[in-house]
Parts: sequence; structure tokens; C-alpha cells
Amino acid sequence: QVQLVESGGGLVQPGGSLRLSCANSGSVFRIYPMGWYRQAPGKQREWVARFNNVGNMLYTDSVRGRFTISRDNANNMIYLQMNSLKPEDTARYYCNTNPPTGTWGQGTQVTVSS
Repeated sequence: QVQLVESGGGLVQPGGSLRLSCANSGSVFRIYPMGWYRQAPGKQREWVARFNNVGNMLYTDSVRGRFTISRDNANNMIYLQMNSLKPEDTARYYCNTNPPTGTWGQGTQVTVSS
């Protein structure tokens, strides 16, 4: 069984930073590239950052230059460093493969507000 557990979210002021973590109890990290997704109220889930098959880091336009994805394959962990946070970054953040499987973790809530 694969279990994805996201953590690190919270309430921060605009311009602040957070570091999200994703722990995988299975072996999907060894097989497929991983990425981060988010879903804001009233909007569809979107991908935020991901690795491709050769380990390049890719970002959606709205976060490029502010977010950094990283990984620790030996420990089945991926991370998302989020800097210069904006209110529009407010969403619940999830990790999954690319393309995502049908199984999602609980996610971690990120709220950017003054």
C-alpha cells in the first residue's frame, strides 16, 4: 500500500515562507517522478511543481522563481520550499506522481493572509 502524508502547512503573512514535506510509505518515488499539486476553494486542482523523468524541476508560471521543489529519494521524501508567498497561494497542497494516481493524501493547508 502507498500512503502519502503531507505536512508543513500553516498560516503565514504575505511575503513569508513555508517548507512543505511529503512522506511516502510505499515505493512510488522510485518508479515515477513526483510533484506538488494544490487546490484552492472554488478552483480545480492544479500542478505546482514537479520533477520530470531526468530529474529536472518544473514549475507552473505562477510560482516559478518563488517555489523550489526538492527530493530525498533514499528516504522517500519530497519537499516544497515556498518563498515570497502571496494570498493567491492559499490552497490545500498535495503530493503525488505525475500524472497523479487516483489516491491522494490529506494534503496540508497553506493560508497566506495578513
